[in-house]
Amino acid sequence: MIDIPMRSSQSLDSNTILRINHSAKYQTAQNINNWKPIQNNVTPTPPNRTPIQTPVEQPAVSIPVLAVPPLLKKIQKGQKVPLSSSGTVRHIKVCLGWNVKNPRCDLDVSAFILGANGKVLGDDWFVFYGQESSPDQSVHFSLSTQTDREYISVDFSRLNPTAQKIVFVLTINDAFVHNLNFSMVKDAYIRILNADTQQELVSFQMTDYYPNVISMMIGEIYLYQGIWKCSAVGNGVAKDLAGLCELYGVQVM
Repeated sequence: MIDIPMRSSQSLDSNTILRINHSAKYQTAQNINNWKPIQNNVTPTPPNRTPIQTPVEQPAVSIPVLAVPPLLKKIQKGQKVPLSSSGTVRHIKVCLGWNVKNPRCDLDVSAFILGANGKVLGDDWFVFYGQESSPDQSVHFSLSTQTDREYISVDFSRLNPTAQKIVFVLTINDAFVHNLNFSMVKDAYIRILNADTQQELVSFQMTDYYPNVISMMIGEIYLYQGIWKCSAVGNGVAKDLAGLCELYGVQVM
């Protein structure tokens, strides 16, 4: 069972389970150095009485526009290709980027490491900014400060041999709270690099942005006859991160 970082300290239910605290995330990102959380207003009170703090909703964080990097080996939605013709790539970087039309759209990257049954190998086989590495240290989440927003590295030499697929997902944080959806997102892409040479192996740029979707399975890699292949998915669901956890078999506290 995994404990996902929360914005709220109230008891967990279906309405509060994923109010994720992004302050720490964006304070650590070097490309957003000037953002600081707004302090709560404090109402003056007479002496010997405890001040009453009135919560103030934080405004949307301004996210800098990201230039889409050259995508040299693009594939189309639904297309499946080997990561390499020789099948010898052992270490990759899965880089993701996007821009937004609505400044409240704050996206997260996550990776679900699945077995042959389409479910995670265990609760801790779900990698995102709140759980940065898989148990075998083969899959690792990182914030990017240069070309891409975020990336996930995969070391096949360390990967649990029962892993058959890794799904990479973009999720809009607090989408239900602020009535957000993927029609407010643009320029989303995934590109997979050979981590040793930094050369692009495959890339996919989304063209379909659905108003009824808040989590997008943008791409996946999967094992087929001993060779790792990439699939350009580009389809989503009306589920938040907690809903995705349920979909892939992760139990959330």
